[in-house]
Amino acid sequence: MPASASLPKTLPPSTGHRREILRLAVPAFGALIAEPLFLLADSAIVGHLGVAELAGVGLASAVLHTAVGLMVFLAYSTTPAVARAIGNGQLAKALAAGRDGIWLALLLGIVLATAGFLAAGPLLDLMGARGEVHGYAMDYLRGSMPGLVAMLLIFAGTGVLRGLQDTRTPLAVAAAGFTLNTVLNLFLVYGLGWSVTGSAVGTSIAQWAMAAVYVLIVRRNARNHGVSLLPDWRGIRALTKVGSWLMLRTLSLRIAILATVVVVTAQGPVNLAAHQLAMTIFTFFAFALDSLAIAAQALIGKELGAARPGAVRALTRTMTRWGLGFGALTGILLAAAAPWAGALFTSDAEVRAALTLALWVLAAGQPVAGYVFVLDGVLIGAGDARYLAIAGVVNLAAYLPLLLAVRHSGAGGGAGLLWLWAAFSLGYMAARALTLGLRARTDRWMVLGAR
Repeated sequence: MPASASLPKTLPPSTGHRREILRLAVPAFGALIAEPLFLLADSAIVGHLGVAELAGVGLASAVLHTAVGLMVFLAYSTTPAVARAIGNGQLAKALAAGRDGIWLALLLGIVLATAGFLAAGPLLDLMGARGEVHGYAMDYLRGSMPGLVAMLLIFAGTGVLRGLQDTRTPLAVAAAGFTLNTVLNLFLVYGLGWSVTGSAVGTSIAQWAMAAVYVLIVRRNARNHGVSLLPDWRGIRALTKVGSWLMLRTLSLRIAILATVVVVTAQGPVNLAAHQLAMTIFTFFAFALDSLAIAAQALIGKELGAARPGAVRALTRTMTRWGLGFGALTGILLAAAAPWAGALFTSDAEVRAALTLALWVLAAGQPVAGYVFVLDGVLIGAGDARYLAIAGVVNLAAYLPLLLAVRHSGAGGGAGLLWLWAAFSLGYMAARALTLGLRARTDRWMVLGAR
């Protein structure tokens, strides 16, 4: 049984805060970047097939990760629920919440995968896919549907372990999954000649292997502590209530990303391919910055469950400073690597030139992104889902006019992509920083989290 199943020790002040943050954040970093590493590996493997293949995978990935992203509440609602029970000394209650999260993930995954397979064509039509790009996008999207169920199970299982203050096990699972994914994709895409379908199938197989590990861990812990494996529908409804607000919050994020894709699709295949690579790299760095947010979710939830508001404030201050600093560091690294990053994914000179401009803008926005992701994690850990949902809608309303301005400017080529990423990485993220920062200055979110 993993060490996470035992009750965590009381969090000591000051340096103890920093140790606990690092103990959770460092392994979480490795686990979080597994998904973007999957995308980076897929992009690198598919990118050398051609621009149409890469653009098709980019379009299909936007649709796929909209569905997956909407379900991230399976982790984000499970983590604080489990953590608060742990902070209150109720291990059986924590494991029951985790079990219910697994059941909810399975049910939602089956429904979404079936609907996604049947609606793949119309969805891609709405995204503006045409010709070869549409065909490759269809192949990748339908081949990815079995893995969608597994991804939701991974979300729920990861949420359980994070709430139990264990981020090391997800790291081990992610590392094994990434290795398996890369090997399978190379074999299926180039060895068997399955093109983009091989990439989707290989990733799905790797995702199911990871999901199986999480299900077995939750099952074993539940049995060892006398917790029934059957679902508690009241517990599932409670997770769904919190999850509905988090889903709205995530929906606003996904609409922003999808709207960005619609605008860049109108700029042509070169910009769409470059945008796919830039968004994949953004996702990689976002998950890296989100490691602090994961630590925030677990620790804030536990401290609120133990009724220690002073520790909550101290943790929030520390993690906010770290988020800004980590964002500045990743921004410097990204700015330095931008001129050479494109060569890893494509041999097309136009795509590489456009990508360089987008990455420089992305680098400038990294400190703001670090601040945003940390405060997002703090408020999720406190269960402040309703505010996050409302703020998400407000942020989207501020971003859409910026997108319309880019679209109607008529800018194309590298300039068009540069202005698009300025609107997203600087404008949209600044709106999120403002709404989250204003909330964090109040005590309302701590009162909600202590309930």
